[in-house]
Amino acid sequence: MTGFSAAELSYLRSQRLGRMATVDPHGQPQANPVGYRLQDDGTILIGGYAMGTTKKWRNLRENPRIALVVDDIVSVDPWRVRGVDIRGEAELLVGPHELGPQLSAEVIRIHPERVFSWGLEEPAP
Repeated sequence: MTGFSAAELSYLRSQRLGRMATVDPHGQPQANPVGYRLQDDGTILIGGYAMGTTKKWRNLRENPRIALVVDDIVSVDPWRVRGVDIRGEAELLVGPHELGPQLSAEVIRIHPERVFSWGLEEPAP
């Protein structure tokens, strides 16, 4: 597992929504907006209202490769974007978790293997 830089950790903790990509058994990509929570051990948890019934869950059962992109637009004039792209392997968990009682028992844990980030540094004055 790879570690996050201090800037990446700060940014990931400041955001709430990312886009998770999986691949179905026919090789077709699927991307979905998801809420996530960064864990102290460097993994990321993703929950949902009926996660175990979703296509993303079924895709990950067959192929655990996963990507999560968290990004935003800081400014349009001048154009400035920032983000973190996390690639790794998903672990499918079922049971109690701390993401909230309104979410189903199925949770995806991302084990990051490669991390790419951009625009996290402050612009020069």
